Amino acid sequence: MPAQLAIVAALPREIAALVRGSSPDREMLRRGVQLYRLRGAVVVAAGMGAERATLAVQAALAAAEIDGLLSVGLAGACSTAIVAGDLAEASVVIDSRTGERFAAESAQSCVLVTSDAIAGVQEKARLAATYGAALVDMEAATVARLALVKGLRFRAVKAVSDAHDFELASLARFSAKQGSFRTGAFALHTALRPQSWAKAAQLGRDSSRALAALTTRLREIIADHAAGLS
Repeated sequence: MPAQLAIVAALPREIAALVRGSSPDREMLRRGVQLYRLRGAVVVAAGMGAERATLAVQAALAAAEIDGLLSVGLAGACSTAIVAGDLAEASVVIDSRTGERFAAESAQSCVLVTSDAIAGVQEKARLAATYGAALVDMEAATVARLALVKGLRFRAVKAVSDAHDFELASLARFSAKQGSFRTGAFALHTALRPQSWAKAAQLGRDSSRALAALTTRLREIIADHAAGLS
């Protein structure tokens, strides 16, 4: 069997449309990892953050012969040039904890910085000023580091959920221990605070639009990979 592409996400929502109609690996599911085998790709979501991204990559490498790692999912904009609801592909990924820089395969010029928490407006501004960041996420640097160690190709394609000046202060508190996002708790919290309804609705719309575009792009990437074009 030809080598597969490993698509690594954080949240199940980020890959739901891509894997619709497929069943996750039952053994991996017991470990809190959603792993799907598609034609030409292994798709994994194991949660937010470095530890869960490492687990996702390890699961993908154990599932098939892999020749490339693709970090995908939602990211926040740090630049006015990046529009919420759009897609962006990183050319450089930087780990904000260590300062390490990783090259990514991309025709665009776009700096993605990986942070260890969901970034608010002040943190986005700091990352833009310090690193020239256009985007911020929580997993790409870990995936990039593992790709480098394993000698694999690396790309990062992100769905932009929020603009550089978007702030919803309650988001970070709903990150759970195993890298999940407590959607139900967040929904209840928001429902009790009418002043946050408009922003929560905007985040939902922009995220959904961006993830729809991401799904289309990933299907194209998988097809190109199977044809030997990427």
